Amino acid sequence: METIQTEVLIIGSGIAGLSLALKLAQHQRVIVLAKSSLSEGSTIYAQGGIAAVLDPFDSVEAHINDTLSAGAHLCDPNAVRFVAEHAREAINELIDIGVPFSPAEDSADFPFHLTKEGGHSHRRVIHAADHTGHSVLSTLIQRIRQHPNIQLLPNHMTIDLIQNKEQTQCIGAYILDKISHKIFPIQAHCTVLATGGASKAYLYTSNPDTSTGDGIAMAWRAGCRVGNMEFNQFHPTCLFHPQDRSFLISEAVRGEGGILRLPNGEAFMARYDERADLAPRDIVARAIDQEMKTHGIDCVFLDITHKPKAFIKHHFPTIYARCKKLGIDMSEQPIPVVPAAHYTCGGIVTNLKGETDLRGLYAIGETAYTGLHGANRLASNSLLEGLVFAEAARRRIEAVLAENKMVPETITPWDTSRVSQAKEKVMISHDWDELRRVMWDYVGIVRTDKRLKRAAQRIRNLQKEVDEFYYQHTLDCDLLELRNLTLVAHLMVTSAQKRKESRGLHYNLDHPKTKSRSKPTILKPAKFKKRSS
Repeated sequence: METIQTEVLIIGSGIAGLSLALKLAQHQRVIVLAKSSLSEGSTIYAQGGIAAVLDPFDSVEAHINDTLSAGAHLCDPNAVRFVAEHAREAINELIDIGVPFSPAEDSADFPFHLTKEGGHSHRRVIHAADHTGHSVLSTLIQRIRQHPNIQLLPNHMTIDLIQNKEQTQCIGAYILDKISHKIFPIQAHCTVLATGGASKAYLYTSNPDTSTGDGIAMAWRAGCRVGNMEFNQFHPTCLFHPQDRSFLISEAVRGEGGILRLPNGEAFMARYDERADLAPRDIVARAIDQEMKTHGIDCVFLDITHKPKAFIKHHFPTIYARCKKLGIDMSEQPIPVVPAAHYTCGGIVTNLKGETDLRGLYAIGETAYTGLHGANRLASNSLLEGLVFAEAARRRIEAVLAENKMVPETITPWDTSRVSQAKEKVMISHDWDELRRVMWDYVGIVRTDKRLKRAAQRIRNLQKEVDEFYYQHTLDCDLLELRNLTLVAHLMVTSAQKRKESRGLHYNLDHPKTKSRSKPTILKPAKFKKRSS
């Protein structure tokens, strides 16, 4: 196929990518790629909401302090302030385009209901019942589909980024059409990675199958730094049920009074933190993990039965219906829950404009490391980060496009002459399973130096197998995702081995203390690119 040209190529169709596309399309031609359907990503599964200072009794300083505290003081203060100060603006934009946020229940100073989640000192989480991500994404997709300047390419997997001859600038990407199986290049003046995180590296995760670290892996191969890859957030409360192992029970359930209990009914969180059930996620997840190991139990229970049934069904209609379908009436019985991999706090190093180390390449949303989350993400700061940095990237990209026009370059077609169709793909499925089990067993909620060393050895072997398969056989989505995820898992383990302390989401039994001073873990690839302004 011939090279497709566009001014902006956005890889990923979550809240960050679609927000940016809608903004840029006012003046530019934009292509949005989604490796599955347009809506299949982490955003649509986000239940809780979006954090912002909207209550007159709240303050930006309080939001900043809560974020720094949850991040175990490894956040970049400049990034935290930048996001907190632009949060209300981002929420107003969503209100303006028609996102149906839940209205206030009384004569409040703000017209929409605000809930409180773990780590927050005030009610500042605006939401659409318990399906905020779905409501936001549906609204964005509706607007996107109507825009003539936006071309949507669902079911297209990005293989790798393309650089100019001097290897100093990203000029697009090679794309695999999952339907026709054809590979073609897209040339773009600006390329944006909005590909989400890498929680699929773990055996148990609340995230969809799309969370395979694609953007992080591609940026690393192109010479960009990554940061804080050891900090992988485990959401404390994922539904524990044999028929539904990836359904998230929103933090808002605890925010509205839910209590974590042992099978005998004992509430245990007060033994771990004075904030009890509203402690930050890293503390709650470790507490649940400890109780499960101590008592030899498969799960703990989240109890909100003391609230009226009407209250529960009004605030948590999605969760109530999903649990009821499985035979659990959360108004009458507690919900069985376990921790599950949920969010990648590290990612591609960017500045506050969304720029990476490679000119022409941007990263926004969960795939980026902006410095906002530090060693642990504060609840409901994730969708917010995607929105705020979409606007920041929009400003920078429009300035770049105003200054420079794209010069077409000859891009070499993808060479398939030396590969053959794989006769059997059992190796891929086995390696997928082994990788996820290794990460869960050795690089999970609690780690040791010995576990990390074992993980590093096994992942290196997996990388060799996958790379050999990649260069010899016809490409498909499973192989590309496995290639990316083994690389990202290697980066996670390498970062974890470098941190000789326990902080936030990284808890190592061999280094249980938190150092008085600590820095982010920044890894540089062999062909590191220093961004030219």
